[in-house]
Amino acid sequence: MIVNTSVPITSASCDKMILDLVRTYPFCRTELLTATAFQRPVRTLVIGQGPRKVIYTAAHHANEWITALVLLKFGEELAQAIQAGGEIFGVSAQEISQKATIYMVPMVDPDGVDLVVGAIQPGEIQYNLARNLADSYPAIPFPDGWKANLLGVDLNLQYPAGWLQAREIKFTQGYTRPGPRDYVGRAPLDQLETRALAGYTEFIDPDLVLAYHSQGKEIYWQFQDYEVPGAKELGEAFAMHSGYTLAQAPYNSSFAGYKDWFIQRFRKPGYTIEVGEGVNPLPISQFDEIYRDNLGILVTAALNFNVS
Repeated sequence: MIVNTSVPITSASCDKMILDLVRTYPFCRTELLTATAFQRPVRTLVIGQGPRKVIYTAAHHANEWITALVLLKFGEELAQAIQAGGEIFGVSAQEISQKATIYMVPMVDPDGVDLVVGAIQPGEIQYNLARNLADSYPAIPFPDGWKANLLGVDLNLQYPAGWLQAREIKFTQGYTRPGPRDYVGRAPLDQLETRALAGYTEFIDPDLVLAYHSQGKEIYWQFQDYEVPGAKELGEAFAMHSGYTLAQAPYNSSFAGYKDWFIQRFRKPGYTIEVGEGVNPLPISQFDEIYRDNLGILVTAALNFNVS
């Protein structure tokens, strides 16, 4: 097994697992979307050559690193099944590969993930930088409460879809400067990570996006009053397969996210999937249950309604 789901993931282990998958399975490929301000790679894993294009993202938030492992595990199981001529979630892996192209970005925030999981050690310059930003928000646990990148910007509040509303809400809540969470930045897409992902999405022009977060076992499918044909029905299929609740995002968290921007910009289905239950970061002991719950979503999203 290439993907190790028994320990927390770091940016280095994520990068290594993607590159090892590409070396092992020649039909897998990867692109380097960008390097962060601290030179960590934001890398894709792409499988399939079908006409239906989907983008799956994870770990927009640092303390939601467990979501990165969900995508990598899915990538490995799908690649194994393609090579063996087998099935995944009861569906021919070859069929998935022929009907869809799956573009995965497992770790949108590698800098923040490394802080939360301990790959950045106390006393290091980057740790001290984050610690200084966190001092402005003493009520947020450090580093476990850290969601942002290392510049203190919340990457899932960076997209030009109600960004001014998000700014007003978060400023009213007291998040007026860089810190562990909920700071929207100076302008939409002013961070390397979000600018690269938005540009990649524009280039791919996918039929659907999934944005993986934790926690709550909920699926968010709406943005304001935009009507996307088939989005609710597909969301209901996701809910059926996962046992999660199809829900409306809380108002204070319903602006400037990746799936919000995708729905507004492309008028196609976009979903935020909140995996697991508890307090972030979720323990690795929840991984197996989370993966089982989400495998049906990942396959169904790739094939649209071709899963019974």
